Amino acid sequence: QVQVQESGGGLVQPGGSLRLSCTRPEFLVNTCGANWYRQPAGQERDWVSAITPEGSTGYADSVKGRFTISEDKSTNTVYLQMNNLKPEDTAMYYCKSCSYWGQGTQVTVSS
Repeated sequence: QVQVQESGGGLVQPGGSLRLSCTRPEFLVNTCGANWYRQPAGQERDWVSAITPEGSTGYADSVKGRFTISEDKSTNTVYLQMNNLKPEDTAMYYCKSCSYWGQGTQVTVSS
């Protein structure tokens, strides 16, 4: 069973930072990029950021300039550094690689 696993979520005050991690099997690292999505409670799942196997990155307009995606291929881990967090960033965050999804990690931004 292919396992994609997110971690690093939590409760943070507005303006704070969190770093999410996504670990995936080695065979996905050089085959597929990785994408982060988020889904606020009761809403649709939206794309947040992506990184290709070559290291190219992309961001949704809502997070551009605040979030940074990166990858450590030696540990099969993709990171999402989230700075200047806002209450509207509150959501379950999911990692996807090829067709494989993780279970998600909850991010709550609240004072």
